[in-house]
Amino acid sequence: MQNLYIGVMSGTSMDGIDIVLVDISTEKVTSLASNCYPMPPDLKQDLLTLCENKQTTLQNLGEIDHRLGKLYAQSINQFLVENQIDKYKIKAIGCHGQTIYHSPTGHYPFTMQIGDANIIVAKTGITTIADFRRKDMAYGGQGAPLVPAFHKAVLQDPNINRVVLNIGGISNITVLIPNLPVMGYDTGPGNVLLDSWIHQHLGKAYDNNAQWAKTGKINIDLLKKLLQEPYFQLAPPKSTGRELFNLAWLYQKLTGFHLKAEDIQATLVEFTALSIAQELNKLSVIKTLPCELLVCGGGAKNPLIMQRLANLLPKWSVLTTTEKGINSDYMEAMAFAWLAYCKIEEIPSNIPEVTGASQAVSLGVIYR
Repeated sequence: MQNLYIGVMSGTSMDGIDIVLVDISTEKVTSLASNCYPMPPDLKQDLLTLCENKQTTLQNLGEIDHRLGKLYAQSINQFLVENQIDKYKIKAIGCHGQTIYHSPTGHYPFTMQIGDANIIVAKTGITTIADFRRKDMAYGGQGAPLVPAFHKAVLQDPNINRVVLNIGGISNITVLIPNLPVMGYDTGPGNVLLDSWIHQHLGKAYDNNAQWAKTGKINIDLLKKLLQEPYFQLAPPKSTGRELFNLAWLYQKLTGFHLKAEDIQATLVEFTALSIAQELNKLSVIKTLPCELLVCGGGAKNPLIMQRLANLLPKWSVLTTTEKGINSDYMEAMAFAWLAYCKIEEIPSNIPEVTGASQAVSLGVIYR
């Protein structure tokens, strides 16, 4: 008997709404259908402005929250029709929402995801789980990353040193070393700076196949300055986002440099790859076992990032999760379908060693 859940994810890159239908039977997670629906340019721009300016009016915030909830619902309904899915067979929708601010280390730690889940329920008629991060934070955790629990459930192998790397706007890793506690944290930027830089200079949403970056040359002095960011010296658990790594941060680092735009893009690719590789080189792996780096997210499609990871990590087999049976484009959406399942079943779904929470809890809030 099928046990059907829908996962919905719009990540830091804001390039679209990823939706996946999964069957979760005896904790095996099987993807049955998936699609990505575009983010309307005006809503994407309003979200980017909200994240980067860090100031708004209450009315504007409330209206964007409503618009995004409506977009999620419309996308889900379109997905149901296109795939001829009976909504009454769906146990629940797991919707992460759009992170607009993440501040886990302040005096009053908080994280904010928007996209009104009440609207999703009203317009789809399906129970929805949202607000996944704040309960972990209530127990002293970072509220991120949350996908390591899912990675552990579906990709842990007792005979392989395995790291799952998600390169979205931000890059995060899940470390699955046999007989050791699971580790997971944000390593730093993924595509967020690359996308912002090409959008500002060429008006494109992203650098397709790294074509623009390939025309530039890496500037070693700029690379060294970027890598001096204090975040990289922090010990895990740690998490970050667009509130730190954004164009304002980049322009500050560019002070005193006079470089071609494409050279900066090439340097940013190397920065992403090197900041990830440095973290893997810190790991204590079991020397007698093979090492696999499984990449998912938009960065898995960037041939330059993948090539540089392979070059920088000669001991590791660099693969995509697609090659292991989990579509690299929909890994995070699948994770939130699984997290919704965990909430419905009241199964603990955070990993305290990863987030820093004082205990394991079942994450999310049920909207009916």
